[in-house]
Amino acid sequence: MNRYIILLRGVNVGGKNLLPMKELKALLENNGFNNVTTYIQSGNLLLTGHEHPEKQIRELIQTHFGFTPETLVLTKDEFKLAISNCPFQKGENKFIHFYFCKDSPKADTTKILALASQTERFELLGKTFYLHAPDGIGRSKLVANIESCLGVNATGRNLNTVNKLNEMMDK
Repeated sequence: MNRYIILLRGVNVGGKNLLPMKELKALLENNGFNNVTTYIQSGNLLLTGHEHPEKQIRELIQTHFGFTPETLVLTKDEFKLAISNCPFQKGENKFIHFYFCKDSPKADTTKILALASQTERFELLGKTFYLHAPDGIGRSKLVANIESCLGVNATGRNLNTVNKLNEMMDK
């Protein structure tokens, strides 16, 4: 059995794509997944299963909740590698962001540089785009256009969330 981190994109945001985590947890447990845990309402799950769970999770959510969110599945090793590769070790964790990409990004560096504020620092390593945004991301032009800059779908989590998921995975 393998341990997976599931990151769902765009759920429970602004009243759209409502996905109660308690109901999703029960649904996954009733369909053969073990050790299912969730973290906050923004689509963070950990679970154990025999096979790569993306297709089954997408189908279950579509059938039971009526929409299909972008679903990113990381193995424990992939998740740990993303953490160890983070180039930003200093600063408040809420200002350090990981944008996980399902496919290899085709970054438009010119566009990224044009949109990044003077205080934002970034680095793309593998399928993870790291962003240090000390002024926050609420008004960031780069964050508002992150997927068009990367050329692929991405889902972001701040370092606080990443650390919590890592802690949960190690339990």
